[in-house]
Amino acid sequence: MHAVEANFDGLVGPTHNYAGLSYGNVASSKNQQVTSNPKEAALQGLAKMKALHDMGFVQGVLAPQARPDINILKCLGFTGSDARILALAAKTDPVLLASCCSASSMWTANAATVSPSSDTLDGKIHITPANLVNKFHRSIEPETTARTLQAVFNNDQYFQHHPPLPAVDVLGDEGAANHTRLCQNYGDSGMELFVFGHYGLSPEKPAPSRFPARHTYEASSAIARLHGLAAERTLFIQQNPAVIDQGVFHNDVIAVGNRNVLFFHEQAFLEKQNLLNKLNDFFNDQPFYPIEVNSSDISVKDAVNTYLFNSQLLSLANGEMVIVVPEECLHNNTVKQYLSELVSANNPITQVLSFDLKQSMQNGGGPACLRLRVTLTQNELNAVNPHCILNDFLYSTLTGWVNKHYRDQLTIQDLSDPSLLHETQLALDELTQILQLGSIYPFQRH
Repeated sequence: MHAVEANFDGLVGPTHNYAGLSYGNVASSKNQQVTSNPKEAALQGLAKMKALHDMGFVQGVLAPQARPDINILKCLGFTGSDARILALAAKTDPVLLASCCSASSMWTANAATVSPSSDTLDGKIHITPANLVNKFHRSIEPETTARTLQAVFNNDQYFQHHPPLPAVDVLGDEGAANHTRLCQNYGDSGMELFVFGHYGLSPEKPAPSRFPARHTYEASSAIARLHGLAAERTLFIQQNPAVIDQGVFHNDVIAVGNRNVLFFHEQAFLEKQNLLNKLNDFFNDQPFYPIEVNSSDISVKDAVNTYLFNSQLLSLANGEMVIVVPEECLHNNTVKQYLSELVSANNPITQVLSFDLKQSMQNGGGPACLRLRVTLTQNELNAVNPHCILNDFLYSTLTGWVNKHYRDQLTIQDLSDPSLLHETQLALDELTQILQLGSIYPFQRH
């Protein structure tokens, strides 16, 4: 059956800032307290979406979270008017306030795990929002994420929505940043790869020692069961603990797959050869391209600094692929040279496309972090909320919306400004009307 892969990118929220909340994410920690540019960040993300739309790819848009999250602060004991709550939080626990203002939902790869209808027993697309329990500022996202995804994929005939897994460490789920799918054609039954950092119920098994492993085997296996995936077309792979301790907090920072290509660093997986053997068996005599990058060619440090593997691999109409990278890859001579050799080698990747995503990169997120991948047949695509599929008019509308509502600069001190809360709610209320999402935000529902 013919199908396409759509990429749904998260809009950068109006409170985009650099609070350095993500321990284990090198870029996030390095740029803590830097003044951010929310307007520039949102426009950079939209420019990437528009460029891919213009190339003929199906490009969707997902709304950001409502921040500051006043409801969470109320749940944690702050009382009074919104202005008083913000002032008290800033005075008594500024890190907590920053957590409740994070625009981290922009990295939509963490929003959910999605299995296409060609892989599932009931022939529906299955969607499970990630619980993101490892980081407080992200653990407050799933409820709104679930409502957003239900508003976008809003047809019960084609889409099966699951609630997030229980919010406990043993079931730590980081979504599609640790999940990919390989196949010959998008409409074929594929092999779903779940990559986990450690075993939540077996602490004696290998695990990183410096930085946390955010995603567990137990979470991956639960989602595979919920989605009704066939055991013979599901692989559970442990991420190499040593690369997590080098700042590779998600698998998509060290590996990316698309159709019959798996592009990965040699240190990405704990049992690399076992994985490759199983994938070779799956593809049998059909073409399969495992592109392994040796440490002697690209160090893990360079991979993390440039986000070479946090790229998008996209299939062109002629069967070739384009690799979408952040500009940082072209500023590193070693990585730039490698990419030049990559597109000249005997594999489907024939083009390099780079984007300026500095505002996202400084917080530790590249092109792959910004998108959620959804494989859709034509009927399924027709069932998606059409107001969330990018076209020239929507792009123009959203750029106008950003220019109208977003600040040029934002500091950590600005997060307690009551007018920022008002500006954000006004902007998001208008956005839900543009995208026709209904009342997805707590401030709208209350």
